[in-house]
Amino acid sequence: MVLNKKEIKRYGVYIFYDKNGIADEYNDVFLRGLKEEVSHLLLICNGQIRKEDRQRLEQIADEVMVRENIGYDVTAYREGILKPGFEKLSQYDEVVICNDTMYGPLYPFSEMFETMAARDLDFWGITNFHEVPFDPFGTIVYGYIPTHIQSFFMVFRQSLVKSREFQEYWTNFPTVHNYEEAIGYHEAIFTKKFSDLGYRWEVYADSTDLEGYTYDPLRDFPRYLVEEKRCPVIKKRSFYHEYGEAMERSGGEATREVLDYVEKHLSYDTGLIWKNLLRTQNQADLKKRMHWNFVLSSRRKKPSGNRKKLRLALILHIYYDDLAAYCRRYAEPMPEGTDVYITVPDEKKLKAVQEAFDGFPYHTEYRVTGNLGRDVAPFIVGCKDVVDQYDLICKVHDKRVYQVKPMSLGQSWSYKCFENLLKNKIFVENVITAFEENPYLGMLTPPIPNHGPYYPTTGKGEWGENFDTTLELAKTLNLHVDIDRKKEPVAPLGSMFWVRPKALKCLFDHDWQYDEMPKEPIADDNTVLHAIERIYPFCVQEEGYYPAWVMADSYAEIEVDNFRYINRELERAEMSKTGVRNFRELLQAVKDLQS
Repeated sequence: MVLNKKEIKRYGVYIFYDKNGIADEYNDVFLRGLKEEVSHLLLICNGQIRKEDRQRLEQIADEVMVRENIGYDVTAYREGILKPGFEKLSQYDEVVICNDTMYGPLYPFSEMFETMAARDLDFWGITNFHEVPFDPFGTIVYGYIPTHIQSFFMVFRQSLVKSREFQEYWTNFPTVHNYEEAIGYHEAIFTKKFSDLGYRWEVYADSTDLEGYTYDPLRDFPRYLVEEKRCPVIKKRSFYHEYGEAMERSGGEATREVLDYVEKHLSYDTGLIWKNLLRTQNQADLKKRMHWNFVLSSRRKKPSGNRKKLRLALILHIYYDDLAAYCRRYAEPMPEGTDVYITVPDEKKLKAVQEAFDGFPYHTEYRVTGNLGRDVAPFIVGCKDVVDQYDLICKVHDKRVYQVKPMSLGQSWSYKCFENLLKNKIFVENVITAFEENPYLGMLTPPIPNHGPYYPTTGKGEWGENFDTTLELAKTLNLHVDIDRKKEPVAPLGSMFWVRPKALKCLFDHDWQYDEMPKEPIADDNTVLHAIERIYPFCVQEEGYYPAWVMADSYAEIEVDNFRYINRELERAEMSKTGVRNFRELLQAVKDLQS
């Protein structure tokens, strides 16, 4: 059936779900684009939707209905299809069903609808999933996954909607209890079922040329589909799905590749993506998928364009006065015009520090803050009156570790922190440029230590024994972002970082006092200081920004070898016990050995 008339009537069904009932703005943009192509648009909310969001979306959709969140989107599709009745539904040229699991339109939907209207079809979609010769869900009647249109966007022509088979399919659709059934009862079988009955179908972003490369082209080759096939959407889950899945099929480049392309070449506002992801997803997943790692040059300054005059501050805490000269060497790369705040525990050390900083060419203010709360309290209590006066702050402190021997281990951690925050003037200028070029970047922190006794940080987990304390602090600060014991915080372990002060608003709104700090001697774990160290990035995310790692190029040269050495030696030892395997197989084999 070709649609060769000027005015095409379409009935649209859009399924929305958010566990908190919040409809972010990407929904508005998608619905406006869709509404331009459909005559009647029904928005179905699974579960709940905030009153203000419903009122806003009612200005776009013709109907809004809220249903109990049961049966996944396919059951909501069924309700949307059955709601007007088949007699009325058959009066439309096309019926469109789609959901909120994608961002778009990256290109006007009109391009796609006009292209597909000229094709002799009974149903179509945007993308397809290639055949898989087995059934991983155990619910597919064919015993394998046939090639099929992905159900996040499907269009049915009048020739199909009027058919007895189509009407019986939806009228008698079975109850869905889980994700496996949602796939096996509908998405994986619909295309083959109706194709076998003689109905014709195609997809707009044809991926026949990717057969043999991937089962799921939009998941694994999103940039190719967007750039070469003008696919008007990208999937949300590409940004946060378990990273091991990506590493099984690729080097992990797909998500960042497509986001970079959209940001640089298309008019779609990627801020819509950032706002939704930062509100709803765990930062550990987002960091891995989008590779929040800034490796910045310490040798060549990156052009910064028309840089506005940023208000900069360095907040430096010095406890060991004999390290003052060492700290000065790293403070000097800050740009001209930076305000420097140096906090010290007492008057005696103040004098020694002032002598070390004699002739220091910056506006410098010294503050005696005591040592209660170590380097943390001087920042969130002792300098809380000035923090919001700046656009960017670098927060650092001297570092000497007595409890780990030899003390060179602690010195290397200090080196890692300072080198990756204040390497030299060129590097610092590039840090500032990174913040300017990335408006959702909120915090830059050095990677976690991985040498000597610090290596178990990754095995024991960046949480250590501090998850419960951090979670309690998150409740105190009224944070809503996802915090998961099984997922690592992108935290400045070492308590040194660059940050936009407004990205820590919820932390400073608490109005911290010194009496909230633990008294010496401080435990090695599970104090409010350890919780604050780990809550920083979640405050950043709560305010709508993301935390990231930063390395000077010179240090990245070291870190690459460190990571490779650790991985290689560990792999050799493990494979001597389990045999040669890929990473996921090896991981499972090691877990099996433990059990």
